[in-house]
Amino acid sequence: MSRKYKFRNKDGAYFISFAVVNWIDVFIREVYFSCIINSLDYCRKNKGMEIYGYCLMPSHVHLIFRSELSLPSELIRDFKGFTSRKMLKIIKENPKESRKKWMFKIFYEHGTKNSNVKTAQFWQQNNHPIEIWSLKVFEQKLNYIHYNPLKAGFVTDPIDWKYSSARNYGNNDDTVLEIDLN
Repeated sequence: MSRKYKFRNKDGAYFISFAVVNWIDVFIREVYFSCIINSLDYCRKNKGMEIYGYCLMPSHVHLIFRSELSLPSELIRDFKGFTSRKMLKIIKENPKESRKKWMFKIFYEHGTKNSNVKTAQFWQQNNHPIEIWSLKVFEQKLNYIHYNPLKAGFVTDPIDWKYSSARNYGNNDDTVLEIDLN
């Protein structure tokens, strides 16, 4: 991994993105989105994760966060590990998932190539953390996150994407995750 992409300042805020292996569009069902949202909410309430921005896309997640405990790498490692196991279980047990066999073929292929994984791999390993060291960088990354669904053609206004902090910043009462607006 490049030295450029490390959590150097343990107290700093970071922009990260992480994707499902092969960029599989997993997040197309409410139950899958809910798993990630509930896990982020748990980390926020119980693991010291401050969330300043987020966006869940069909194949990946964008996040601006900070670890209150000065453990950003460990926090993301644990989040990805938990959600990986949980998502694999939910997909496997979902009777409505028509792509199950195809997805698990890819998850197992990636798992066998990775010595850190026992069976199936859900998330790609890289996170590419970028430290938020100024208000300008924060605004640039937040705009990137919020305009991602618009750029992908899913919405015509960022506030219309249900799984984005654009709703929080737009003072929309219909948000799916509380964030830290301080």
